[in-house]
Amino acid sequence: MDGLFTLGSLLWLIIILSLLVPFFQRRLLQVRRLQAIRAMEKRRGSRVITMIHRKESMSFLGIPISRYIDIEDSEEVLRAIRLTPDEMPLDLVLHTPGGLVLASEQIACAIKRHPAKVTVFVPHYTMSGGTLVSLAADEIVMDPDAVLGPVDPQLGGPGTGFYPAVSILKALEQPNPNREDQTLILGDVARKAIAQVYSTVLCLVQATMPDEQARNVAQALSDGRWTHDYPISADHAKELGLPITHEVPSEVYKLMNLYPQSGLRRPSVEYIPGPYFPTPGHQQNCHLRD
Repeated sequence: MDGLFTLGSLLWLIIILSLLVPFFQRRLLQVRRLQAIRAMEKRRGSRVITMIHRKESMSFLGIPISRYIDIEDSEEVLRAIRLTPDEMPLDLVLHTPGGLVLASEQIACAIKRHPAKVTVFVPHYTMSGGTLVSLAADEIVMDPDAVLGPVDPQLGGPGTGFYPAVSILKALEQPNPNREDQTLILGDVARKAIAQVYSTVLCLVQATMPDEQARNVAQALSDGRWTHDYPISADHAKELGLPITHEVPSEVYKLMNLYPQSGLRRPSVEYIPGPYFPTPGHQQNCHLRD
C-alpha cells in the first residue's frame, strides 16, 4: 500500500512539475527580454518598443498559432508612446508578416506625430503592415539581407481567401454579362482600398522627400505591381528614396534570440551558435567565374 502511495505521489509530482516548469521558463524569458530592452534604452537614451511576431504555442494545448499586427498591438504601442516624453527618441524593433491595415495605420500615425527622432530596426523582415509602420520613421535601419514588402490592400477573409485589390479590378475589366452584384461591390471596395492606402503612404513619406518622389513611392508600394510577398531589399528601398541605413546594433540581434519560435517541432536549421574567426596567417580568397 505504501508503495502504491509513493508511486501515486511521484506521478502527481511529475504532473505538477510538467505544468510549472514551462510557466517559470516563460517568466524567466520575459525577465531576460525586459533586461535586454532596458539595457538598449540606457545605451541609446531612447524608449525601445518591440513588435515581434512568430509562431507561438497556446498556453494549454500547445497548438502553434501565427501572430500578426492586430488592435491589441496598436493599443500597446500607442500606450507606450503616450508614456514617452516628447524629447525622448523612439526605437522600434520590427519583425512581422504584417496584419490589419487599421492597426498598422494607427501605429504609423502615432510614431509620425512623435516630435523626437523615430528609428525602426529591421533585423530580418517587416512586410505589409510592418512596412507601413516603417514608413513613418525618420530612419529605417535594415540588416543588409533584411526586406520590406508592398502595402497593396488584400480583400477577403479566412473562409474565402484573400485576393489583391488590384487583381480584383483587373478581373472586372474582362467582359462578363453574368457577373454577380457581390463581385461588383467587391470591385468598388477594392478601388477605395487602393486609394486609401496610397493616400496613407503619401502622407507618411511626403515630409521627408520631394513631392514627385513621394508620389512615386506611394504608387509603387500600393498599386499592386508586385505580388504581396515580394521582398523589397534594403538597396531597392534606398533606390526608392526611403531613409535606409545598415548599422543594426548587436543588441537587436541578441534581443531577437529571446523571442524563440515554437519549440514543438524539430528545428529545420541548426549550427554551432558562435562566431568563427579566420585562422592566423590564413587568407580567404573569393574568385568569381565569368
